[in-house]
Amino acid sequence: MDVILSFFVFLNIFHNFIGFIILLYSHDMSYLKFDKTIMINLEQSLSKEILRTNRSGAYHCTTIVDCNTRRFHGLLVIPVPSLDKDNHVLLSSFDETVIQHGAEFNLGLHKYQGDHFSPKGHKYIRSYDCESTPKTIYRVGGVLLSKEKLFVSHENRILIKYTLLEANSPTTLKFRPFLAFRNVNHLTHENPSINRGYRETENGIIMRLYEAYPDLYMQFNKKVSFIYMPDWYWGIEYSKEQERGYDYKEDLFVPGYFELPIAKGESIIFSAGISETVTRTLKKTFEKEEIGRTKRTSLINCLKNSARQFYKKCGDDLYLLAGYPWFGTRARDLFIALPGCTLSIDDTENFEAIMKTASEALENFMAGQNIEKEITEIDAPDVLLWAVWAIQQYAKETSKEQCLQKYGALLNNIIDFICNQKHVNLFLHKNGLLYSNGKETPVSWMNSTVGGRPLSPRTGYLVEFNALWYNALKFTAELFRISGDEYKEKSLEELAGNTAASFIETFCNDYGYLFDYVDGNFIDWSVRPNMIFAVSLDYSPLDRNQRKTVLDFVTKELFTPKGLRTLSPKSQGYNPYFVGIASYREYAYHQGTAWPWLFGAYFEAYLKIFNLSGLSFVERIIAGFDEEMSSRCIGSVSELFDGNPPFEGRGAVSYAMSTAEILRILKLLKKYMGYEA
Repeated sequence: MDVILSFFVFLNIFHNFIGFIILLYSHDMSYLKFDKTIMINLEQSLSKEILRTNRSGAYHCTTIVDCNTRRFHGLLVIPVPSLDKDNHVLLSSFDETVIQHGAEFNLGLHKYQGDHFSPKGHKYIRSYDCESTPKTIYRVGGVLLSKEKLFVSHENRILIKYTLLEANSPTTLKFRPFLAFRNVNHLTHENPSINRGYRETENGIIMRLYEAYPDLYMQFNKKVSFIYMPDWYWGIEYSKEQERGYDYKEDLFVPGYFELPIAKGESIIFSAGISETVTRTLKKTFEKEEIGRTKRTSLINCLKNSARQFYKKCGDDLYLLAGYPWFGTRARDLFIALPGCTLSIDDTENFEAIMKTASEALENFMAGQNIEKEITEIDAPDVLLWAVWAIQQYAKETSKEQCLQKYGALLNNIIDFICNQKHVNLFLHKNGLLYSNGKETPVSWMNSTVGGRPLSPRTGYLVEFNALWYNALKFTAELFRISGDEYKEKSLEELAGNTAASFIETFCNDYGYLFDYVDGNFIDWSVRPNMIFAVSLDYSPLDRNQRKTVLDFVTKELFTPKGLRTLSPKSQGYNPYFVGIASYREYAYHQGTAWPWLFGAYFEAYLKIFNLSGLSFVERIIAGFDEEMSSRCIGSVSELFDGNPPFEGRGAVSYAMSTAEILRILKLLKKYMGYEA
């Protein structure tokens, strides 16, 4: 009887495993392809955005019909360190026109006042495919033209390849560059300060609208005519900025147009960059870059591709951006997203490279020196705790011995820094708990503010801080045991025991969940997701029954198909819709919206409690992100979602922590299935 039961258990596990692998790796030939019906329907197509990066900070982002709807959109958006730490839009868009028998058909698309779109080039689109390089197919009468875009890796250069697939008569292409030369947070308007002149270069021209900017080289891989007809295009509108309550009208400068013939079967490549290129090599460069692209034909491939787009190489340093299109490198986000964006896609090398950069910044910070890295918010109280957690994931992926050898000194410095009370806002009390003052400035990832003050002033003993602290103490104690340092191991174990007892006394209540924060006699009774870390972390101060009770409470009050809510609907101040002007969105940011990155901790906790019996539930929910790959930012995951149906994606269109934690759970699922099967 036991043999038969075991056999059926095996069959069930095997069935789940096969189904899961099919979901992850099946190559659906229409996975990220959109037909004419979607492309010409602007209500559908304008909500779908495409992002491509060069992994060195530059990006291209727009809608799938090439109509910019954000001030952050642009064909070539790059950092300009000599100006500031922000990105800058150099080339906003590049309008194509097909000419046959003297008749012109403009393929561009811009929004103007009164929901007026011109020149309505989307009506010529027949299909859009972004499984590899974004590719648009246009049909104009007897002309069938394809357009493909890609970035040159680690170079501020975007390439566009135009191929004439069909043509019944001689065809000419005309191109109008729309120039901005501005910070992504600003808009430009017609002004007399602009440099309207240009210089010629090989198969193209060079322009620089303002002195502080680099030159913009616009070149083709064949001889081209440039007709100088400088003009401003007034009143281009960005609908997403209008929705968000920001300025949304812009004037863009068009210096003239390029014109060249194209033969049937011929490919023409356009290059826009901040340095001159050898035009005869453009075709070879395009082909070389295309070969290394991950085909986005499945959920796992999309997420792998998305994860690598957050890499940012600057000289010898490698960073992890928090998201696109407006985030830089933030310390907390870096450490939370690092394991998922590297280890979960079997990229230990880049984990070590990013951690090297981050470690140097941490060491400088703890030494009271300038961090000398492009990492912000490194002084946030919980950053050190998340750094330990990230290193712990490395130990699980490699070995504790390797981790000790590589990061043992850093871990020791972090623990000593905290224990010796050297952090200006992280205090170790005699009860073993960490205390932070968050009344004036946000101290945790829940950092929304109104009028410069925290909307939810989490202060005192924060639940996730102390769950992370207990976990850090136990993990480092284990490493010191391996190293043979019995004194250090014993002292950390004693401190961890004190922390565990105080944690239970401080955060547990009779209702089955954990208080979010406690400050003296004040107890925050709000039901928030931060308690889940006390269940998910490898070392928990809670016993199994307490962990299961907390997990059940989180499931009942906070679970949605797209992430955990930041506040229970039963709690005062619940606001699930992240819409409207900036102040409205701040009130909702952590007051009911659902965050996908929290699924990492939630599902890790779920599998620890339910083991194999929890696999099907986790698989089913993660599979729901399959539909997100063709929504909002194609092939990536949004920063957050509305906390109520229909759970619309909001915030940054591509977010590192969201992508990373889903990848980490996918890797965890494979480990459960592979090991047990």
